[in-house]
Amino acid sequence: MSSSYQKTVLVTGGAGFLGSHLCDRLLRDGHKVISLDNYQTGSRSNLSKQILNPDLELIEADVADPFPNIKVDEIYHLACPASPPHYQESPITTLRTSLLGALNVLELSLRTEARVLLASTSEVYGDPLVHPQPESYFGNVNSFGKRACYDEGKRAAEALFHAYAGEKDVDIRIARIFNTYGPRMQPDDGRVVSNFVMEALQNQPITIYGDGSQTRSFCYVDDLVEGLVRLMASDVDTPINLGNPGEFSVTDLAAMVVAMTGSHSSVSYLPLPADDPRRRRPDISKAERLLDWRPTVSLEAGLGPTIAYFRDVVSVPSSDHQPASLQPVA
Repeated sequence: MSSSYQKTVLVTGGAGFLGSHLCDRLLRDGHKVISLDNYQTGSRSNLSKQILNPDLELIEADVADPFPNIKVDEIYHLACPASPPHYQESPITTLRTSLLGALNVLELSLRTEARVLLASTSEVYGDPLVHPQPESYFGNVNSFGKRACYDEGKRAAEALFHAYAGEKDVDIRIARIFNTYGPRMQPDDGRVVSNFVMEALQNQPITIYGDGSQTRSFCYVDDLVEGLVRLMASDVDTPINLGNPGEFSVTDLAAMVVAMTGSHSSVSYLPLPADDPRRRRPDISKAERLLDWRPTVSLEAGLGPTIAYFRDVVSVPSSDHQPASLQPVA
């Protein structure tokens, strides 16, 4: 889906994993794109192929600080650390980013009459007691746990979006994004796909937290970007799940990664972290019905280019990020 006229689109977190793929898509669709990023977890190299594109503008800034006075037609608000080791590094910073970042994009939307989309998360469901998770489920979140800075930050951002829509008539969209993977994930991202692929490529033990029976659903980044674009173009102003409903155990994923990399890695088991969700799978019936959207890339098909990307990372270390110890699964 693409628009018939050129828009100016702001993408906060535009240099991140998901944000850079979204910028690529919007530029291909013929729009002017402004990427706003402080490069805390994003990387300039993610946008290197677009750096000479006259329709791309880069702004280095923190989304939690007051915004420059810019005129835009649409805003995709993606800026926020999304992996446990990053968002748990400074809970205050994560909450500040979630709350002040949401406030800033909503105020910009109010000034410019731009439609604004919040990249929320499946983490708003916490460790769910309902499976699969529909948008109507209120969640099971520990507001004082290690994940609370991210979980509750996103829940509060959703509440703020709803408040601005109701009180100030801001045109909002809310995407609840489930596990997404693909090229440009950081090698020290701390999420299960990047962990397993990096360990397998280096023939290190595959680290499984818990007994490996916990499940996740994995959506390839191109499918997710398509969902975001369709949501932005729709008239759906209530939260909508975007994710792949295919459900895999962590053990299944480890076996698939080892087989596809030709690795000799063994498996190492560590205790399951507190509040780590036992099952996670989206109910996407709302997205199917209202957006005519459903993922098309299988896990095996998506792992191919993801593994190829990480092979290059292993052979040529990135200067943008220093190696870090691997962390529990997202």
